[in-house]
Amino acid sequence: MSMSMAPATVLQLLRGLTTPRVLTRFHQHRALGNHHNHHNHHHSQHHRLSTGTPLPSAAPPALCPILHTARRHSSTAKQEAAEGATGATAAAPSPVSNAPLLAKLFPQTSPEVDTNAEQERQKREEEEAKENERAWKRMKLGFAIFGGGGVAAGLWAVYEFGKPELDPNGQTIEDEFTHKPLVQQYLQRMWKSIHYYQRMIQEPSRAKLLPDPLKPPYVQPRYTLVLEMKDVLVHPDWTYQTGWRFKKRPGVDHFLAECAKDFEIVVFTAEQGMTVFPILDALDPNGYIMYRLVRDATHFVDGHHVKNLDNLNRDLKKVIVVDWDANATKMHPDNTFGLPRWHGNDDDGQLLDLIAFLKIIAQNNVDDVREVLHYYRQFDDPINQFRENQRKLAEQMLEAERIEQSKTKPMVKQWSRSILGR
Repeated sequence: MSMSMAPATVLQLLRGLTTPRVLTRFHQHRALGNHHNHHNHHHSQHHRLSTGTPLPSAAPPALCPILHTARRHSSTAKQEAAEGATGATAAAPSPVSNAPLLAKLFPQTSPEVDTNAEQERQKREEEEAKENERAWKRMKLGFAIFGGGGVAAGLWAVYEFGKPELDPNGQTIEDEFTHKPLVQQYLQRMWKSIHYYQRMIQEPSRAKLLPDPLKPPYVQPRYTLVLEMKDVLVHPDWTYQTGWRFKKRPGVDHFLAECAKDFEIVVFTAEQGMTVFPILDALDPNGYIMYRLVRDATHFVDGHHVKNLDNLNRDLKKVIVVDWDANATKMHPDNTFGLPRWHGNDDDGQLLDLIAFLKIIAQNNVDDVREVLHYYRQFDDPINQFRENQRKLAEQMLEAERIEQSKTKPMVKQWSRSILGR
């Protein structure tokens, strides 16, 4: 430690020699000592001649204390260096002697810090191990509770759905499982109940979705028009000001009024009844829509609510379905007229073109509408193709009328006998 500090002290002392205060004292003593130097010059020459050895130059009096201090530090440093060299030959220096200095410069290298860090790490690992053990116990307890609850629920389901039915007097009603072993009875009855509820979800709630056609003297329309409500007649719209609301499609009032003259109008949608009925009450105050079918009337197939027209209780040769979703009518594609989905734009006029299409079918007494609908099913936009066909038909009619008018007519017709006097 002293070996490293001695050079620094000497350097500090040497720097002190150049300070203004020391230089001032140096000049003063130099001026006062010129006389003594002149006298000592003759004495030194006489001494060199008698002895034959040179004398050292005398230092200025102001520098003597400083030089004595520097020499003392220098000799001390040399002595310590010699002792250090002698000690190095006896044994190599231990790195632990530098540990305090390294610990001050780099605290993370201190042996005490390493020991504390190791203790903290071991403590943290022990706490993590205890926490993992507690979590595993909680997980096992949860699995036990869940498994026990599942077993209890399964036993309850077997008993509740597998028990035999009772009559009003409390007597057991015999069925096809009565004479089988008790456990088998309960299991088979439960399976039958589960299958029943599955069919309730997947199949329509009733075999006939519509009542039988009207008999005379009541008038039963010849054709049945099945309409989707959402994005055909109305569109759900949401804004910050109004929230959710359903927007009427342009021309929907006129569409319902005109179609009711020739068609039995049925709204068939996969929406819930609690949503559909208030909307249709506001949309159709005049009662043009004769029947309303909702989600419970659909057939659930491959994740889609499909409109099964076989349960409609109508002749499919006279049924037209207007919908934008091909999955909803995939059981009867030849009865479907695909209308593009309406997204709420106000410049829409496709319902007016649809009125013209349906009027032509009704006025021509088409026997099987599936032939017409099958033709239009090959186009991506059937209503646009219908407009194009109507335009071509109008051009052909004008051309035929022009040709008929251009034919030469006789100048004189047969005179009446009364005019000729015959």
